[in-house]
Amino acid sequence: MSEAPDPEVVELATKIFDLARQGRTEELVAYVDAGVPADLTNDRGDCLVMLAAYHGHAEAVRALLDRGADADRVNDRGQTPLAGAVFKGETDVTKALLEAGADPAAGTPSAVDTARMFGRTDLLELFGAQ
Repeated sequence: MSEAPDPEVVELATKIFDLARQGRTEELVAYVDAGVPADLTNDRGDCLVMLAAYHGHAEAVRALLDRGADADRVNDRGQTPLAGAVFKGETDVTKALLEAGADPAAGTPSAVDTARMFGRTDLLELFGAQ
């Protein structure tokens, strides 16, 4: 049997995920700079970039990517941060992810598929898709 996770570790991880959701970039990157993995992932496979992207925090996304986070990290549902940003209509986040090399065709549904679903021709143009 595996041991139950340390409640203090769980509490700290929860706090870090909340910082990503809230876009509290300075506090978030202080943890990453102190050794928390830039690709820390929760129990649903959502990484810090996914949470920041989905909640519209382009600055936090850029800071995490600058610290080595994977722009194309797929969660347990096959979604990428880019597809999440497109779903939420977060153009600034979408641009930040593209600048970091995110693949618009990655994931299920991909960012391209998501943009098509929502008629986001402006984003399709950014992706070089029709």
